[in-house]
Amino acid sequence: MSKAMNADEIEDVLKAHPEWHLKGGKLVREWTFNDFLEAMTFVNRVAVLAEAANHHPDIDIRYNHVVLGLVSHDAAGITQRDASMASQLSNEFPPA
Repeated sequence: MSKAMNADEIEDVLKAHPEWHLKGGKLVREWTFNDFLEAMTFVNRVAVLAEAANHHPDIDIRYNHVVLGLVSHDAAGITQRDASMASQLSNEFPPA
């Protein structure tokens, strides 16, 4: 089981990846696309990365708007595994 990060460690992650923010105890990032099909294509690309990392984000899809949330439920908080997934997603899908 992974160990939950402390507030300073989480703040470092947020500084390194300012497109992510803390909400409800999760690392959260939002994307907006032109339409539902683009949003679903994005979600399917995320699914491939997440499955390869064996770490699966919470995904909320509302037409063309997608919100990803990263938290390690088994550690009851944000872990290095979440930070690594956020970094990977930021590299794969950089801010516009």
